[in-house]
Amino acid sequence: MRQIKITVNGEELSATLADNSSARALADLLAEGPITVEMEDYSGFEKVGDLGTTLPRNDTQISTEPGDLILYQGSNFVIYYGNNSWSLTRLGKIDDLSAQELQRILGTGAVTVELSLAQG
Repeated sequence: MRQIKITVNGEELSATLADNSSARALADLLAEGPITVEMEDYSGFEKVGDLGTTLPRNDTQISTEPGDLILYQGSNFVIYYGNNSWSLTRLGKIDDLSAQELQRILGTGAVTVELSLAQG
């Protein structure tokens, strides 16, 4: 599976992309260069921000957990730090990070996140 790098608050996180057309479209987009997403807390369990483009949707009813990377309504990039159940598209998952570590890194309020393809 393809790997991406998520840079947030000076920390670099590794994530593995899902095997679907949405994640492949995100990887193709990142092959053109990094994307910056301005993200805000929503409902106490996720950070959400506009990708600036629309990706193909593969919505299914899923239960999320901390570290899940989700596409919402085709154009919103979401990092979950809590749990939820909704009709969503899974883009991938942050690798090897506890819920507590993820919440510490994401912090509270607005955050700027850079997405890029992992090198190597």
